[in-house]
Amino acid sequence: MTHALRLRWPAGAWQGVALIASSAAAFGAMPIFARAAYADGADVFGLLLTRFGLAFVLLGWFAWSRRIALPPWRRVAALALMGGIGYVGQSICYFEALRFAQAGLVALLLYLYPFFVTVLAAMFLHERLTRVKIGALLLCSAGCALTVGGGVGQPLGIGLAIGAAMIYSIYIVVGARVSAGVDPRATTLVVCGAASLVLSCAALVRSHAGAPPHWPAHAGGWLALVAIAVFSTVVAILTFFAGMQRLGAARASMLSTLEPGVTVALAAITLGEKLKPGQLAGGLLILAGVLWLSVRDRQSHAPEPPTPA
Repeated sequence: MTHALRLRWPAGAWQGVALIASSAAAFGAMPIFARAAYADGADVFGLLLTRFGLAFVLLGWFAWSRRIALPPWRRVAALALMGGIGYVGQSICYFEALRFAQAGLVALLLYLYPFFVTVLAAMFLHERLTRVKIGALLLCSAGCALTVGGGVGQPLGIGLAIGAAMIYSIYIVVGARVSAGVDPRATTLVVCGAASLVLSCAALVRSHAGAPPHWPAHAGGWLALVAIAVFSTVVAILTFFAGMQRLGAARASMLSTLEPGVTVALAAITLGEKLKPGQLAGGLLILAGVLWLSVRDRQSHAPEPPTPA
């Protein structure tokens, strides 16, 4: 047992575990809701406009009720660029990937982002590649090869899922500098607001070109969109931060690896999707590499994500 696991957990730890598990379940259910919205006629732009617009309103009300202060305007501008470019790009890749590949496969491939973050931190932030990091990178690489080579999922969907992980990694590395010292709830509010603005502008341009956003045709599809915004965004983010306050960032990040497992299980139950044994083994190797980094490399200065995915 590692030194990190021998440490006594702080007071309120079980409440923190429950909160992080709830957050992981809420995030993990998002691909299932997205599939329901797509089946009812929504497209990626309609989905993301609803997600970020409604989330921004609800998070704005939460920030106002809790008197959460925004950072200086220059920092707000930097965070807005981070959200409007990085988070929008990542979200488009992720939700487009769900149209061409299994939900569980997309969720597992997104969890390659710690692999890319470690590589980027070594290249651009001069982070030292320890033996633990190298071992975890090898595990993630082998897991990626098995997961992608398993034979389920169109190449476009697999490529978009890996692209989402890469964009999110850049978002994390840049965001770690930009969001330093800022309340993460204020960061999330600014990011969601910027994403809403960028997507609204894109929707106007597309509408003028004859390709407006598509919305669900029935109440069930709209309910799925609202669930993405409320349950899989606002509730998921707030419970993650509440759990992180009780457990610390390292333990919270470790427990959040429940998320792809939730997606795989829900996709099997609700959508009838089943990963092939090779893909499942690859996904387990990816998660093992992520957990190894989280548990063993406590002295690392690698950046933490400014908001959950």
